[in-house]
Amino acid sequence: MAQVYESRNPSPGPTGLRALWERWSPALVPVFAVFTALLLGALMIGLTGGDWLAAYTGLFQGALGSPRALADTVVRATPFIISGLAVALAFKSGLFNVGAEGQLYAGAVFAVVVATTLRLPAIFHIPLSILAGALGGAAWAAIAGVLKARTGAHEVINTIMLNYVALRITEWLIRNREPLILGDPADTTTSRTRIVEATARYPGIPIETTTLHLGILIAIGLVFLVSWSLNRTTVGFELRTAGANPNAARYAGISVPRTIVLAMALSGALAGVAGAGEVLGVRGSLSADFFSGLGFDAIAVALLARSNPIGIIFSGLLWGALLTGARLMQVRASLSIDVIKIVQAFIIMFVAADQIVRYIYRIPRRKPGEETVISKGWGG
Repeated sequence: MAQVYESRNPSPGPTGLRALWERWSPALVPVFAVFTALLLGALMIGLTGGDWLAAYTGLFQGALGSPRALADTVVRATPFIISGLAVALAFKSGLFNVGAEGQLYAGAVFAVVVATTLRLPAIFHIPLSILAGALGGAAWAAIAGVLKARTGAHEVINTIMLNYVALRITEWLIRNREPLILGDPADTTTSRTRIVEATARYPGIPIETTTLHLGILIAIGLVFLVSWSLNRTTVGFELRTAGANPNAARYAGISVPRTIVLAMALSGALAGVAGAGEVLGVRGSLSADFFSGLGFDAIAVALLARSNPIGIIFSGLLWGALLTGARLMQVRASLSIDVIKIVQAFIIMFVAADQIVRYIYRIPRRKPGEETVISKGWGG
């Protein structure tokens, strides 16, 4: 009897528009997350009797509607881009750096010391102040890195606690009167440090009451430097390998403890640069409440970009636009500024639980390896 052989050829895959959708739609998940969050925000505004169209019109005009608004957005976004990059670098290394805020303070304190005590030409003073900020942030983050590498203490707990330590030390340095350490003798309330030297200030372009300063160029440069380093250098390969699979990294001869300390130090250095930039480019001094909430917003910026360094430019600009436009949104629609916080919370929720977005918009499920590496577990 002749045998009949059935064709074992697999069925052809999707073609045309469906194939394009399945190929490129996963990259649009953050965009759909933002869109869905805005829709829910509009629904919430409408249910409470507000005018969602006036609110969002005010939001857009307040963030992008004029040269001054655009400058405000860019200046506001700059620390989010750099500190979000710091958190993303830690994510890529399998670490959850919740201490960006403490590292911002450490970097700002170091930068203020250099910027207020030295008398140098600007061509030297500005780089030295930035370098001091990077060293301050790196040293502060390295504490958590060493504890993680040597004792297994989880970096989430350590970095959260170090945030409070950094804040209280900064308050003491600024407010202490006998002896006077960093506080301004001319400020009777001792709520800020001395004003930094003019030679340490970032050069900028005045646009009405806002100065678009050098910080945004530094932020973009750091984004491309980190992206190149992660993908093109031996150190970047070691960081990514240790983050993805510590056991494989050990088998390949990579020192995982050393990589943990290095990753935390580099992450802290970036946060320190962000802290220095806010002092040197925006206010010209440091106060104890300067970075309230910025470090935790950096986590959201990194998550929205899925830890992609290039994507952090756009997520940081979005975060800056939401906060900048919130003021005019509040006036135009008579809403609480907290509405923006709710929209931000929706964005974070949909990015974190992206399967909801994938289900709504029929986006293919994540493939193995697409997940964002955050942490390898408690004490791991």
